[in-house]
Amino acid sequence: MPDGVEHTSPAGRVPDRTAPAGPAAARAAARRIAGRLRGWGGVAGMATVCALTASLTLFALPHTAPGAPSAGITGPGVGTGLQVRAESCESPEASLPPSGVDGPAVAAVKKRGKLIVGVDQNSYRWGYRTPATTTVLPDGRKETTPGRLVGFDIDLARAIAKDILGDEDAIVFRTIPTNQRIAALESRKVDLVVRTMTINCKRIQQVAFSTAYFQVGQQILAPKDSEITGYDASLSGKRVCTAEGSTAYEALEEKSFGAVFKDVGDGTKDDPDQLTVPNQLDCLARLQMGEVDAVLTDNALAAGQAAQDPAVELKGRPFTTEYYGVAAKLGDDDLVRRVNKVLVDYRQGPWQKAYDTWLKADLPGIAGPPAPKYK
Repeated sequence: MPDGVEHTSPAGRVPDRTAPAGPAAARAAARRIAGRLRGWGGVAGMATVCALTASLTLFALPHTAPGAPSAGITGPGVGTGLQVRAESCESPEASLPPSGVDGPAVAAVKKRGKLIVGVDQNSYRWGYRTPATTTVLPDGRKETTPGRLVGFDIDLARAIAKDILGDEDAIVFRTIPTNQRIAALESRKVDLVVRTMTINCKRIQQVAFSTAYFQVGQQILAPKDSEITGYDASLSGKRVCTAEGSTAYEALEEKSFGAVFKDVGDGTKDDPDQLTVPNQLDCLARLQMGEVDAVLTDNALAAGQAAQDPAVELKGRPFTTEYYGVAAKLGDDDLVRRVNKVLVDYRQGPWQKAYDTWLKADLPGIAGPPAPKYK
């Protein structure tokens, strides 16, 4: 499958919205405070002044109500998601109304002739690569055909490509680790991420999401004979593996029940990637080798991992309600609206077909997709 296609577009670039008097007032205030910092030492004093200047400048930014148009920003491709503030985040899964009208982001995809999508190749049933096949030719030579990316997320990505470009194969799949999903969008290495990506208040500050296409919850995965009973006090002293940049890691940061879940050197070149790993499937490998005692992840992903290894099982019950969404770069509103248009039709039949094909056997009992919410 082709790879390596990249493009750069100015779409989504946001003008400076700082009030004219803001920076000047902030610098004046910082100079007054700097007079009181003499004697603290040059580097420390300068760092403190810079921090104060930055904080005061931020307070000078105008406050915009969620959903209201931003002053001075008009035209297609401007992301209303930029206006969302964490303190007012009540329904992060609410997205832009669907539309088939082309804007700059969709036009760029059409001009290229390929939709570039960030996906996973290690999540069984969601996005994974089938084994390579070898055929013996009449002359005795062997021809190997690489495995194909398949899964629930892959089917959805192809449906989006078909709607925009008229061909589900007019797509480039780029496999990306969990902690690189947002960076891949920001750098425009991909147009979209369809990779079991949970919508939450923190992430809607960084990317623009479609409406929700699947509901999940965080749950513990552990060996069947483990004394661990779920996301509870039985985790005390246990080694729990999560993917870097995942909502599971954030859940443990908030409440760990005494579990050990951080690597020494996390996020540095010395990170051993034992408790926090680039890809979720790495956690299953760590569990199988006895290097960790449990895995915390979305129950939808955990069910796929349990299907791969009959010695492990889901423990307890899901303790969160979360939703997967298709992610785009902030500002690519026309592309988000187009994806939401695709999802309107996808929920009417293709979603059920994909669920029956990929997920029903390991994650039964789901009646249908979540209803869309719009801003």
